[in-house]
Amino acid sequence: MSALAPAQPGMPVDEVDTPALLLDLDAFEANLRSLHDAVRGLGARVRPHAKSHKCAEIARRQIAAGAIGICCQKVSEAEAFVDAGIRDVAVTNEIVGAAKLRRLAHLARRARISVCVDDPVNVVDLSQAADAAGVVIDVLVEIDVGSRRCGVLPGAAAAQLVRAVKNAPYLRFAGLHAYHGAAQHVRDASARAAQAAMAATYAAASRDAIAQYSIACETITGGGTGTFLQDARSGIYNELQPGSYIFMDADYARNDWSGMPQFRQSLHVLVGVMSATAADRVVVDAGLKAIAFDSGLPLVADRPGLEYVKASDEHGVIAVAAGTSRPVPGDRLRLVPGHCDPTVNLHDHIVACRGNVVEAVWPVVARGAHW
Repeated sequence: MSALAPAQPGMPVDEVDTPALLLDLDAFEANLRSLHDAVRGLGARVRPHAKSHKCAEIARRQIAAGAIGICCQKVSEAEAFVDAGIRDVAVTNEIVGAAKLRRLAHLARRARISVCVDDPVNVVDLSQAADAAGVVIDVLVEIDVGSRRCGVLPGAAAAQLVRAVKNAPYLRFAGLHAYHGAAQHVRDASARAAQAAMAATYAAASRDAIAQYSIACETITGGGTGTFLQDARSGIYNELQPGSYIFMDADYARNDWSGMPQFRQSLHVLVGVMSATAADRVVVDAGLKAIAFDSGLPLVADRPGLEYVKASDEHGVIAVAAGTSRPVPGDRLRLVPGHCDPTVNLHDHIVACRGNVVEAVWPVVARGAHW
């Protein structure tokens, strides 16, 4: 992580060095409130996914707003958050390999750690690592509820793996992980709700199969920004894992949000115009190394007639429509990233602003933590 930050508290946003991640605190705080207001009384805890922000200060604010802890994906992410004082971390991923399991087990000496499994051999390896570290690790059996990624088949296969966890020393069966990632970006609201309902059906079938062995399933966790409200209302999920709701992005903006809270776009990439040699375009100082493009090109916020059309490593080309006032070198533009999570991972700091004033600069403590 660079020791140099692009801004200092108290400076005007117009003086922030570019490119920089800019967080609108008013919108961010409104998003926190909207999510907790939406699920209040529905019997579902909130455990937001910190892979979206990788920032300890944001995790602390999520917990202060009512979250029970956080999720992350990798051991190194969990280490960064535990080092920063977060004491309840679910690693919602399979962790394989002796070195990683050793680190995970040692981390469980310092915080409550849970982790996913979908393979009986991994259960044995995890148990041995916990034994060597002198800890008991909470285990979530992951089921495939439609994403066709990790997870055992729902129902009987899930129940058999739960039995393996129950029989393994130094492990505690903590529940089911039933996250349907592919459903989050289904554009049509009714189609997205239908996929969420099917995921809940698979989770319920697995819970019922486990109950046949007189094993209680205390937690069914899942749900993302696109489906969390349907998941909370299902009566099946009692823990939710939304991540992008605090930021939003251009891809989520393409969803139909009928019947859902209207989260605000709080995260932008502040860029500077560095060249304007042609009437129909300008060039900004943010390309492939500052913005993630896996979900499409960024949008130019609040400037009709400007369109981000091409990126190279350090440059972005902004097309200027006829009749549109053309920016000049030194001007600042705000871009809405296509995908917030990997965009954050490209930056060392988040510049938190209120209005046109920088209020704080927060380190992205788990940037690059992918091992």
